[in-house]
Amino acid sequence: MTNIAIIFAGGAGKRLNSNENSIPKQFLKINEKPIIVHTLELFQKHEQIDKIYVAIHPDYKKYMKELVEYFHISKIAGIIEGGETGQDSIYNALNLAKKDNDENSLVLIHDGVRPNITFKTISRNIDCAKKNGNAITCTPCYETILISENHTNPQHVPYRKNTFSAQAPQTFRLNEIYEAHEITRKINPKYDNIVDSCTLFKTLNKPTYMIEGNRGNIKITTIEDLYLLRALIRYKEDIEAFGLTEKKDG
Repeated sequence: MTNIAIIFAGGAGKRLNSNENSIPKQFLKINEKPIIVHTLELFQKHEQIDKIYVAIHPDYKKYMKELVEYFHISKIAGIIEGGETGQDSIYNALNLAKKDNDENSLVLIHDGVRPNITFKTISRNIDCAKKNGNAITCTPCYETILISENHTNPQHVPYRKNTFSAQAPQTFRLNEIYEAHEITRKINPKYDNIVDSCTLFKTLNKPTYMIEGNRGNIKITTIEDLYLLRALIRYKEDIEAFGLTEKKDG
């Protein structure tokens, strides 16, 4: 069975920087290396990942190819232009992956700006998806969650013990996630209110299965996230310098 990583990074990163001339957040550098490269290297180094597909902003496709060559990301099987939304970008990558791979291959769908997952999280995704057909990376919520439709008054406060934050990777069998996209695009072509692959599956009343991820697996959305990521990566590199690097087999 082939294990495929699909990394989507087709956005312009406007929530991080309102300057229209600014570089997309996936190309901002930490320790002289773009965030997207930090992400790709995790899947490159994981022994169970066979191929990587990247969906990138059209204006940066050439630059992405240059980065892949410069940093020796040899597992790259395709670089494709992203779409209008994150789900469009994923769909474009799935289309390419479907042409090249067996339909029962596992696909780990991951944000290009989420570069601090552990090898163990990747391994847990693969193990759970092999057993159950899919896997959704989650972490327990340690703060109270409020549900407010008017954004002023909380209408509902879920029991915190039962709340989790969905992250990535989110892993599926190639044929099943592709079919879910095909169905959704017919009834909801703009992916309205579909924020991730888990939501896509649940909207179609398909069962999903959770695995616990690592707490540092943050997605870079705001400038504060960027500062935190810099600290996490520097800490991780300091740990590795002392010979305490994480085992690749999780």
